[in-house]
Amino acid sequence: MEEKPIHITVLYEDTDILVVDKPAGITVNRAETTKHETTIQDWAEERLHIKYQMPNVKYGEEGWTPEQDFYVRGGIVHRLDKETSGVLILAKNARAFVELQRQFREREVKKVYQAFAHGKINPATGTISVPVGRLPWNGKQFGIVPGGKESKTDYTVDTYYQFSKTKEFFSFVSLFPHSGRTHQIRVHLKYIGHPIFADFLYAGRKTSRNDRKLLARVFLHAAELRIMHPTTKKQIHFVSPLAKELQDLLDKFVIIEKV
Repeated sequence: MEEKPIHITVLYEDTDILVVDKPAGITVNRAETTKHETTIQDWAEERLHIKYQMPNVKYGEEGWTPEQDFYVRGGIVHRLDKETSGVLILAKNARAFVELQRQFREREVKKVYQAFAHGKINPATGTISVPVGRLPWNGKQFGIVPGGKESKTDYTVDTYYQFSKTKEFFSFVSLFPHSGRTHQIRVHLKYIGHPIFADFLYAGRKTSRNDRKLLARVFLHAAELRIMHPTTKKQIHFVSPLAKELQDLLDKFVIIEKV
């Protein structure tokens, strides 16, 4: 199967970092399951002239260095789910890569996500702090499980909406994760009874099927990212506007209340 070229919008670039506006539907990291699609990693390796190097030792073993991960990952510092759009940061050299990964690991990076969730989230401002882990009976899903990793997400509802056809209420919400667990925001919103619109893994089969008649992706957007520049040590802030298909969906709903 012939791979289709992908178009990626660059938000910022200098000698150390490349910040892009990732569209939904594109996988970030290359894997066995992505052989017939072009990933962000494929695009980055070509654009940044990063040559993939197979490490001589496995991750974490003696002789492994953080710099090796730069070549294994094509400079990609962190991940977004395939159906999530928004700000994604890449390093252009191993030194910047190691420093940025340190900032993510030590939770110095400030992230803002936007989501459209089922129901009226009440209270409109709060914190979700429950452990997230992979479900033993389903390797593709995560949930609130004993022994899961500590996870914390602050949230603020921006606007309440209603769908005139069904009279159902929805919440457009900004989320501020303190940790970076896989599917953290999706699992946390499901946990409080407000799954994300069109979330095929966590909104329920019937609900997500009906949602996807209106939107063919999960309504989750990485809107903002704030880091310390790996060289200048100055704080730098990146913003991605809400993806067009997400704004088009909101326009189909009636605003009930701005919070």
